[in-house]
Amino acid sequence: MKPIRSRSVRAVVAIAAAGSLALTGCSSDSGNESKDRAKTQDDAASQQKPVQYADAAASNGPAAAVAGAKSGGTINVYMQSDLSHMDPGQIYVSDAGQFANLVHRGLTNFQEDKNGNLTVVGDIATDSGQSSDGGKTWTYKLKKGIKDEDGNAITSADVRHTIERQYAKFIFDGPTYVQTWLSGADYRKDLPDGPFKGKHLPDTVLETPDDETVVFHFNQPRPDLPQALSMAGYAIVPEKQDTQAKYDKAPAALGPYKISEYKAGKSLKLVKNTNWDPKTDSVRHQYVDGYNFTTTIDQASQTKRLIADQGEAKNAIQWTDPVDTAQIQDVVTDPVVNKRTVKGYQPYVWQLSFNLDKVKDKKIRDAITYAIPSQAMVQADGGRYGGEIAGGLFAPTLPGFDAKYDPYGKLKAPNGDLKKAQELIKEAGVKKGTKLTYAYSNTPRGQAQQVIIKDALEKLGYDVQAKEIDRATFYEQVGKLKNPYDLYMTGWGQDWPSQSTVVTPVYDGTQVADGSPNYSHINDPQVNKLIEEALKLEPAEAAAKWEEAHKRILEEINPAAPVYYSKTIQLFGSNIGGAKYSTESSYIDINNVFLKKP
Repeated sequence: MKPIRSRSVRAVVAIAAAGSLALTGCSSDSGNESKDRAKTQDDAASQQKPVQYADAAASNGPAAAVAGAKSGGTINVYMQSDLSHMDPGQIYVSDAGQFANLVHRGLTNFQEDKNGNLTVVGDIATDSGQSSDGGKTWTYKLKKGIKDEDGNAITSADVRHTIERQYAKFIFDGPTYVQTWLSGADYRKDLPDGPFKGKHLPDTVLETPDDETVVFHFNQPRPDLPQALSMAGYAIVPEKQDTQAKYDKAPAALGPYKISEYKAGKSLKLVKNTNWDPKTDSVRHQYVDGYNFTTTIDQASQTKRLIADQGEAKNAIQWTDPVDTAQIQDVVTDPVVNKRTVKGYQPYVWQLSFNLDKVKDKKIRDAITYAIPSQAMVQADGGRYGGEIAGGLFAPTLPGFDAKYDPYGKLKAPNGDLKKAQELIKEAGVKKGTKLTYAYSNTPRGQAQQVIIKDALEKLGYDVQAKEIDRATFYEQVGKLKNPYDLYMTGWGQDWPSQSTVVTPVYDGTQVADGSPNYSHINDPQVNKLIEEALKLEPAEAAAKWEEAHKRILEEINPAAPVYYSKTIQLFGSNIGGAKYSTESSYIDINNVFLKKP
């Protein structure tokens, strides 16, 4: 998330920094509430289909025109802090991900239909990829006419360079999926200096037989590769333009916009990239002349300006910040203002993670799960505008979401089932006054929620030791294997719309290590086997296997009690057209906006 990190630990760290999230549903430009997969959990369950992989025909540009779209003018962007990164290799955060879709391009990208269903299309590649050798080999052909902002043709050498630079030590903040799949968990040892000293990965791993062909060779099937390559972190960095660590401040564009001015911590200006050819792009548009980012406007001020809708605010949007919690009622109770919102689920599930090395008895974990008043936890994060009670560990943004799945009865008993919890505590033989340590982040939400958690645990007879951790190091501290805490609130969201990017990083026992997001230290042979089997299947076939793993994790082991699903609500000015919620980004769909009156 942040800014939310696209589907990882930092994602949730930034949610904490940003404050509350918000509502569900979606509004059209006319202001009429439209049925949306994010309006309710039932809508989410029924409308989002498994991700599809597109052929060359679906990958051809130009992108389908947005109804009523006009060209010209500049959109103003409100942010409360600078972009986390601009170098694709470092991008793993949602604010930078939004930026990347305007400026960068990768081998693949997500195309979203009017119902929010997603298809992987070829971006600079001709299609979503051709697999062979049982899914171990993936071949990509490049489209003709792809150039960077200076007019340099993009070739397979630039794709190879993009992947290999991810091995370099100065790249530390981006995704690691493809590198790990190619070279193992300790991938940096295979190319410690990246490609910058003339060394390359062998052709048996990454092959570029000609200027238009790229071939990935894996040691096992990797059916999710087209989705992984759509991440902003794997967008192309042209070899001629690469300035290594300095690239983060002045990257070269392949997308419809390029940087014209950047003042760190203050502002950023994007203008049209004249070397972007819409005929090669089936996802993006270039309706406006540019974007003016101001990165010094806090959430409260953003919200006030957009509610007032005066002057330059009419042409403004919130980027990844949500509406200020204190002003949500002013937004949703005013029909005129409420028409200018996008609303939807975030991919993050907040959960109470148990340290299984310390809380070893499942009856105790179940008791605590039943005791948590999830509704009160939601209230501490903006109420119904900040989230909805979670029944499971898979968010409504995932294909195949089951709105009825609720093994611990959280939806039926939103304030917890204290009687059931106390019965289990008694069966477990827990003595009154037993110490239990709860770690929490020192954010306003974290502080409010620790009071709720402490109260619930004390009702079970525990002597609760609440330990405050600075939010900047929270995940670092609870990510230590030998951490001194019994339980802690954590959050996670998918890196792309697949359960694989939830189950594998968070519940795979082979990934228990310092710094791993397996915060509970779960290491169950049956879960590990299900993960191994699911990773070899195509997305549609893998879904049932991931759900089997999900039920095993939650019902038979319970390493983390689901608490609530996050939501967001964002405002835009009255002159913004084409604004809608994006399933893929979980924010305003930046690919479709324009100015009604340029």
